Amino acid sequence: MHKGKRKVRGTGGIGKTPVIGVLERGGNVQAKVVTDITSQTLLPNIMENVEKGATVCTDEWCSYNALAKAGYNHHRVAHGLREYVRNGVHTNSIEGFWSQLKRSINGTFHHVSKQHLQSYVNEFVYRYNLRQSEQPIFSDLSSRVSEQHA
Repeated sequence: MHKGKRKVRGTGGIGKTPVIGVLERGGNVQAKVVTDITSQTLLPNIMENVEKGATVCTDEWCSYNALAKAGYNHHRVAHGLREYVRNGVHTNSIEGFWSQLKRSINGTFHHVSKQHLQSYVNEFVYRYNLRQSEQPIFSDLSSRVSEQHA
């Protein structure tokens, strides 16, 4: 472990800015910079972006405990016990998005300030959500810019 970085299991480390996300399997991702990862923060964001009654797959983080009570079909995988998939229950899709985001930030920008983190997250959400589009990103961006100025 690097000197100066204390890790709290499941949080990614003290002093880091949390980013939460929801991803529909085979669909789009939404991600947002937040102040903390408590249930008071996570649940409203899930409720805003996920239909009640939907199946939600998470890891064992305690902030997800109220999902079933909130009307979701909640399934967990126990990453702490090295369980990553069970009967179709997994978080691999969102983990793949986080991996791309982290690699891009670390490999391209090396450091992103908390002040601008949401803008970088938005860029990678946009890229991820267009991953299966046949239209090149530049063409999509050009058409969006021209629509805004019309």
